[in-house]
Amino acid sequence: MSWNDKYEAVIGLEVHAQLATSSKLFCGDSTAFGAAPNTHISPITMGHPGTLPKTNKKAVEYAIRMGLACGCEIEKDNYFARKNYFYPDLPKGYQISQHTTPICKGGHVTIQTSDGERKVQLNRIHMEEDAGKSIHDLDEAFTCIDLNRAGTPLVEIVTEPDLFSADEAWQYVTEVRRLVRWIGICDGNMEEGSLRCDANVSIRLKGETKLGTKVEVKNLNSIRNVKKAIEYEIERMVALVEKGGTVQQQTRSFDATTDTTFAIRDKEEANDYRYFPDPDLAPFHLTDDFIQTVQSALPALPAELKKRYQSAYGLSAYDAAQLCDEKETTDYFTAVIRHTNQYKAVANWMLGPLRQYLNENGTNFGTLTLPAELLAELIKMVEDGKVNFSVASSKLLPALLAGEGSPMVIAEKMNLLQVSDSAELEAWVNGALESMPDKVAEYKKGKKGLIGLFVGEVKKRSQGKADPKMVTQLLEQKLNN
Repeated sequence: MSWNDKYEAVIGLEVHAQLATSSKLFCGDSTAFGAAPNTHISPITMGHPGTLPKTNKKAVEYAIRMGLACGCEIEKDNYFARKNYFYPDLPKGYQISQHTTPICKGGHVTIQTSDGERKVQLNRIHMEEDAGKSIHDLDEAFTCIDLNRAGTPLVEIVTEPDLFSADEAWQYVTEVRRLVRWIGICDGNMEEGSLRCDANVSIRLKGETKLGTKVEVKNLNSIRNVKKAIEYEIERMVALVEKGGTVQQQTRSFDATTDTTFAIRDKEEANDYRYFPDPDLAPFHLTDDFIQTVQSALPALPAELKKRYQSAYGLSAYDAAQLCDEKETTDYFTAVIRHTNQYKAVANWMLGPLRQYLNENGTNFGTLTLPAELLAELIKMVEDGKVNFSVASSKLLPALLAGEGSPMVIAEKMNLLQVSDSAELEAWVNGALESMPDKVAEYKKGKKGLIGLFVGEVKKRSQGKADPKMVTQLLEQKLNN
C-alpha cells in the first residue's frame, strides 16, 4: 500500500527573494553579486555603535509590488523589529525584520495542477534584511565569513499550510520565481542565492483536520532540491510513524549529493527570538497615492495576458502559455504585433525557429538582436507568397540574425524570391513529371499521395523559388487530365 492511501502531506513554504535594489535595506552599501569577500560592507552593515540605519524606499516599493501582484492587502502602518539570535554571519547579533506588521497580508499564487488551476493561499509577505554567508569548504580548519550579503533587502513570501505534495511545491516555487522576475523585483537566480526556500512539512492521517508536527527544511537553493527534500521528508516521517515513532519538531538541512535531509537543531519558537520594535528605525506610513503609483507601474501579469492572447488574438492555450513563460518573451511578442496582425504566425515563428536559435545559443528573447519590425516584414513576405516558410526559416532568418539587412534585400541578394511566372513554373513541373514516368503512372492509378513527391522535385529544380501552392495546382491539372 502506498503511503498516500493512508496519509496526507501538508506543506507550507517560505520563499526568500532578494530584492533587485542597487543598495542594501538600511544603508548605501552595494548589493552587487560576486565582489571580493567583505568589500560591500560599512559600519551600518556591521552594526557599529552610533550608526543609524535608514529604510530603502525602493525596497518598500518592490515589496508592495509583490503584494499587489499576489492580491494581498497592503498594510499602511509599518515598522521593523529586531529578531535576536546569534549566528557567526549575523554581524549585529540580530536581524531587522517585520514581525507584528507584515507589509502584505493574505493573497494567493495560482499554480497549475493535474486537476487544473488552484490558488495557493498566502499568509503574509514581509520585508527583512539578509544575513551574511558562512563558507565551510575554503579552509579545512576554519569557517570563512563573507558579510557582503548582510543587509541585502529581502521579501519573505509565506504560504498557509496549503500545499499537499512535492509536485505542488515544485509548481509553486516555479510560479513565484516567474512572478518576481516578471514584475522586476528579483532576478530569481537560485544558484546565486537570490531566491531561497524553506519548506515546512508535516503528515497526518487522511480525514484528519489537525496539523501534524512539522519539520522545517532550510535553505533549499533549487526547485529540484525543494521537490527532492519534501519527497524525502514525507517518506521519512511516514516510515517513522509506521514503526511507532514520533515526529520531532526540528530544523533540518538537505544534502543534495544523497537527496536526503539531516537534523541541525531543535526548532525555535517565535518567543525565542525576543522580537521588539527597532528603536533606530521610525515607523513608516504608506499613503493611498503611493500604493496607487506602485499599482499603476505594474506590468500586465501572465494570467491576464494568457486570457487576452486567447480571446483577442485567437491563440491556443498552449501558445498563450508559452508566450507568457517569461516577460522577455511577452515583450518581444508585443513589439512584433505592433507591426502585424498575423498573431498566429508571430507565435509560430517565436516558438519555432527563433526559440530553437535562442536555445542553441543559450540566450533568450531579452537579448535577441533581431528588430521586431524585421520579423514582421519576414512574416508578411511569407504570407504574401514571396518566399515559403522553409526558405524563410532556413536561409533568410540566419542572415537576418547576422544583421545582413532587411528580409527583402537579403532575399533579392540570395535569389530566394518565389517565382510565380506560369511559364517558368510550367517548365519546372514538366521537367519533374518527365523525370518520373513510372510515378506518374502510379499516381494516375490512384496513388494520390505521390503529389508530395512531385512537389518536392519541383522545389529541388527551382531551388526553393517555386510557389508551392501554384506548383500543386499546376501538377494536379496536368496529372488529372
